[in-house]
Amino acid sequence: MPSAGASLFAIALIAVLAPLLAGFVPRRLLPEVVLLLVFGMIVGPNVLGWAVDGSEVDLLRQLGLGMLFLLAGFEIDVSEITGRGGRRAVVTWLVSLTAAFAAVLLLGRSGAVSAEIAVAIALTSTALGTLLPILKDSGLQSSALGRTVINHGAIGELGPVIAMAILLGTRGDIESIVILGLFVLAAIAVGFVPLALRREGSKLLAVIRRGSDTTAQTTVRLTVLLLITLTAIATVFGLDIILGAFAAGFILRRVVPAGDEQLEAKLGGLAFGFLIPVFFVTSGMSIDIHAVVAAPGVLVAFLALLVLVRGLPVFFATRWDAENRFSTREQVRVALYATTGLPLIVAVTGVAVDSGQMSTANASILVAAGAITVLVLPMIATLLADDTGASRSCRRPQEPGS
Repeated sequence: MPSAGASLFAIALIAVLAPLLAGFVPRRLLPEVVLLLVFGMIVGPNVLGWAVDGSEVDLLRQLGLGMLFLLAGFEIDVSEITGRGGRRAVVTWLVSLTAAFAAVLLLGRSGAVSAEIAVAIALTSTALGTLLPILKDSGLQSSALGRTVINHGAIGELGPVIAMAILLGTRGDIESIVILGLFVLAAIAVGFVPLALRREGSKLLAVIRRGSDTTAQTTVRLTVLLLITLTAIATVFGLDIILGAFAAGFILRRVVPAGDEQLEAKLGGLAFGFLIPVFFVTSGMSIDIHAVVAAPGVLVAFLALLVLVRGLPVFFATRWDAENRFSTREQVRVALYATTGLPLIVAVTGVAVDSGQMSTANASILVAAGAITVLVLPMIATLLADDTGASRSCRRPQEPGS
């Protein structure tokens, strides 16, 4: 069995090679995350066995998962998700969840699917954390199309996390809701601390600002402390750390509502330069390629369900969007982006496997389906972009009299 040092070397090497190889592909059609997953699968214990996910590596993996969702939560504009677009995304996700439960219950009766609740939740997820780098690289993040994707992505991550907390726990539904409410109260209490530190005229705030560009890196350290505090509280309540990381991202956005370019650059370097690649490589290492190859029909079925359960409702929701006049091609692009899922699929299947509800083989197939969506769907969405670029996605209906 390879040592922790050898495993970390293999992970670090993949983290360097993946963006270099992806950079040679025209129009960024091959997302770096796909290479991280594929190379992780190859060097992992199910293929070459050059790297294993021991306790040391698993700690870095959890930090990478936390940073991924902290940044996803930080990118969410609360005014957007509480506005018309956010409400539309909530309704769309509820439709997806209803369709997912109907589909998996029918399949469960035939014996084709086990762990129906976990599978249904996984089918409704959107990998916003994975999509953000793709949207940034494509210049779509600030466009109407990009904001619509972010709205659906935000609810497509937050909704499944809440559903996991309520439906996949060992507690009853009422007890799970109470626990979730207590966590929210605890997160709000924690959120008051950085807001208090931000008070103008505070000597402590002056010290923090002076140290932000020195070796102290106070703002980065405070952000990491916020992340670890919220994930630790989530763990104490028996919730997934993703919920704590998301809450940390929301709080950070409240502290710096207009954003902080320097802090974002530093966090991006820490997250995308080190921790997040570790998460994706180790996620690839957990895929049992033999189980996937042995059941190609199940893999195709999961992919079809992802498109039907998540993509189709988003397509129609975008089609009925009177605020943004998207073309049919743009509606398809939004649906393809929203169907892209992976991190939450990994999280949901991990919980289901740990509780004994799902086999490792089925979990591997679901994760592989999520990986394929990351590889294929953003690529198709990019190819569907018209020649006029992102500017067409910024069209809004003219105001009366304009």
